[in-house]
Amino acid sequence: MSRKTSSTPTRSSPDSSSSPNSSGIASFFEFEKLGTNLRTEVLAGVTTFVTMAYILAVNPGILSNAIFLQESGDLFGELVFATAISSAISTMVMGLYARYPFALAPGMGINAYFAFSVVLGLGIDWRVALAAVFIEGLIFIAMSLTKMRSRIVAAIPDCLKHATAAGIGLFIAYIALTSNSGIIVTSEATTTTLGNLADPNTLMAIAGILITAAFVARRVKGALLIGILATALLGWILGIAPWPQGIIGFPVFPVNIAGQAFVGLGSVLQNSIWNLLAILFVFLFVDTFDTVGTLTGVGVKAGFVNDKGELPNASKAFMADAIGTTAGAALGTSTVTTYIESAAGVSEGGRSGFTAIVTAILFALSIFFTPLLSAIPPFATAPVLLIVGVLMTGSITDINWNDPAESIPSFLTILFIPLSYSIAEGLAVGFISYPILKAIQGKAHEIDLTVWILAAVFLLRFVFLALEIGA
Repeated sequence: MSRKTSSTPTRSSPDSSSSPNSSGIASFFEFEKLGTNLRTEVLAGVTTFVTMAYILAVNPGILSNAIFLQESGDLFGELVFATAISSAISTMVMGLYARYPFALAPGMGINAYFAFSVVLGLGIDWRVALAAVFIEGLIFIAMSLTKMRSRIVAAIPDCLKHATAAGIGLFIAYIALTSNSGIIVTSEATTTTLGNLADPNTLMAIAGILITAAFVARRVKGALLIGILATALLGWILGIAPWPQGIIGFPVFPVNIAGQAFVGLGSVLQNSIWNLLAILFVFLFVDTFDTVGTLTGVGVKAGFVNDKGELPNASKAFMADAIGTTAGAALGTSTVTTYIESAAGVSEGGRSGFTAIVTAILFALSIFFTPLLSAIPPFATAPVLLIVGVLMTGSITDINWNDPAESIPSFLTILFIPLSYSIAEGLAVGFISYPILKAIQGKAHEIDLTVWILAAVFLLRFVFLALEIGA
């Protein structure tokens, strides 16, 4: 089953840049079939990496908050190593095995749940929490082998696929305007409001948006990557962000955290079985539907979803996610998942697994360049995330807005993804409302059984969540 090629303006055509030396790579990754070339794939891989590089500093910071309270010593450097290598392994599997331009890394949100809810909130030893992540990875491997997760992707109605892509676009843009720039901030009176436009970081983000948008408008090749580097350099020159303290640093091997998941396995039965089942369920739920949503949304944008609404090789993409989670737990980090920032590379024209290979190599090399990468300020990546959000939101034109049974679930999905700060929650609302409205229309026979099952699962989850909060 072949993949559809994208019709987006950023797509490249084969040219002479695929030299004889790269012909083997071009043949293996089907550059000609996908309408791409070596230069485009390398550029897309670098763009994806630079857009995701913040995880090398953010994930260790979040996880170390929890581990520091249970262990003595600074484990930040070890967590950087675990984050980089688990990202490299999973992304390499994605590129070589699934041959998609998607990158993976320890997931944001789920890492906070791991640290603050499980370890600090429930008081569960971090080794036991890692054991739960390891078990999750093994379950995902089994689910991927049985193609269960692929069936979920195929069962998602087309309108919800396009809505997920648009919702992710708004989600990315919301992250850009809040966490990465301060253009939008929290407010007790109105929930959110316009930030302090006199703040140097906010001004730099605005300048970066204008710079990056100008490159995109002029259709400059590598506009997103150039925008990141130009904004970061401007911030360093003006003294708004500190210059890198160095370029190369020796990696710190995770001697204190690697393999601790296996130690945690031996202590699993000493904890409340219900607590552990609840933790495992959250890990499974969030990772499954975040990954489903990301693969579907970015897959639609890249033109990979075929006329039947299927993502070819989806089971292989899920296997990369499962292997990444298992390897990440063994190395000492939380759940690994597919990243929405992959859309940045896709927007630069990345269409083959070689984009992921480049990103994986850079993740592996990053353990030597942490001082440089950690110096890229958040306001430098905000413009790219915003532009990618613009590009992805365009998929709303493929939704049938004249049919309320499709437009209402689609709108709710688009709305809830950024507002709930969760792709999984947005999909849940869409999955519940879609079959109900279709059934009211008298079209229940058109709904796949998998959709009904997932709607029931999502509904039960919300019920149990409400009961837990009420208690």
